[in-house]
Amino acid sequence: MDVSLLAAGVVLAYLLGSIPTSVWVGRVFFKTDVRKHGSGNAGATNVMRILGWKAGVFVLVFDVLKGALAVFLSDYFTPDDFIHSRKIDYNVICAVMAVVGHIYPVFAGFKGGKGVATLTGIMFALLPCETGAACAVFLIVILITRYVSLSSIITAISYPLIVAFLPAFFPSLHPAELSEMIFSGAIAIFIPIIHLKNIKRLLNGEEAKLFRKKNTSAP
Repeated sequence: MDVSLLAAGVVLAYLLGSIPTSVWVGRVFFKTDVRKHGSGNAGATNVMRILGWKAGVFVLVFDVLKGALAVFLSDYFTPDDFIHSRKIDYNVICAVMAVVGHIYPVFAGFKGGKGVATLTGIMFALLPCETGAACAVFLIVILITRYVSLSSIITAISYPLIVAFLPAFFPSLHPAELSEMIFSGAIAIFIPIIHLKNIKRLLNGEEAKLFRKKNTSAP
């Protein structure tokens, strides 16, 4: 087993995660550091609020893609003699490093975002069908509440349940490996923790909504 090759894959995953999309887009195109405005978070939601929906969508798509790419590229660093479960274990390790890179990016002073978009890309790369079902949960909640944070939290908590039980309803799906189950459980814990401030604002009625309903009352 080539340990140096495995280590290189882990480092590459971290560097991919470290690409500070929102920070670079803000500085290059808007001369603005999004971490100094709005919620202070270097993520797509804050970019959308501060710089507009076009910049926000670009950041969102890029952050999702870099998470997925970190997982896909990890296959090229996996020894041929690895059994399937060990390959998945290595995929998950690289996935974790990509998230660490997004939250603590070496290219942006180790001050990044919360990693939700990058996690989404990773989840699609590891468990596409289960993640698709989780995205449906996210869309339903955000259409009802218009709170990105609440939608993220509810989706994260439901994710390990989806991963565990969806294959029972669709026999063509392969049950998740143990490392994938652990990863999905970690997401259910991690996402609410990084949204503690949002939870406080939600309870106090101070959380900003993604978009506001138009005022249709007469002037």
